[in-house]
Amino acid sequence: MQLNQAARELTLKVVYYGPALSGKTTNLRALYARMDKTVRGHLMTLDTADDRTLFFDMLPLVFKTKGGMKLKLKLFTVPGQVMHNSTRRIVLQGADAIAFIADSQPTAKQTNYDYWRNMLDNLKENGLSLDQLPHVIQFNKADLADGDMDQEIARVRLESPEPVFTAQAIRGEGVAETFVGLMGITWDHLEKVHEFGAKLGLDKQSFLNEILSALPPGETGAAPASPAV
Repeated sequence: MQLNQAARELTLKVVYYGPALSGKTTNLRALYARMDKTVRGHLMTLDTADDRTLFFDMLPLVFKTKGGMKLKLKLFTVPGQVMHNSTRRIVLQGADAIAFIADSQPTAKQTNYDYWRNMLDNLKENGLSLDQLPHVIQFNKADLADGDMDQEIARVRLESPEPVFTAQAIRGEGVAETFVGLMGITWDHLEKVHEFGAKLGLDKQSFLNEILSALPPGETGAAPASPAV
């Protein structure tokens, strides 16, 4: 969390983490498509020749609170390819919240686990722990899951302390729910540690209402056609 008292700005960094092609960038594209234009900034992407994210994507969102402060949310993705682990570790630096984007395809079960362990290792390298960070899990590509994977998702939802969502990010389904859910538990954490509400001059529900008001109902938020990263 970065607080600029002089400018009355508070900035939070949200990182979307997960395997290559699980749908991290597609989540950001779907949020960008749905988000009110007065709130969203530019969606910045850095791609390789094969359209996979090389470094990160960033979607800045700015909300003005009733207390006269600006709340900036900067959403990043990490590159999923194995060879870019050092970049994943760098992007995690200073993270205030994490959305882990898993792949619901049956063949991705081990890869999801490997990248979860990779995330824990990279957090440790940054002097962080998942116990200290608000986080959620999203199983994207839910339409591609089979019966065994559906059972696995149900098991994770039952046993995991963090909220678990399902999504079809390419259709915009489950994307906003994942984001708003993450923001809710992020508020709870920052309120406990930093007295978040007093700094912003609003309560949790007002905070979530600000976000929800920027996500018009009835829109799919479908992401532009592109490979999921």
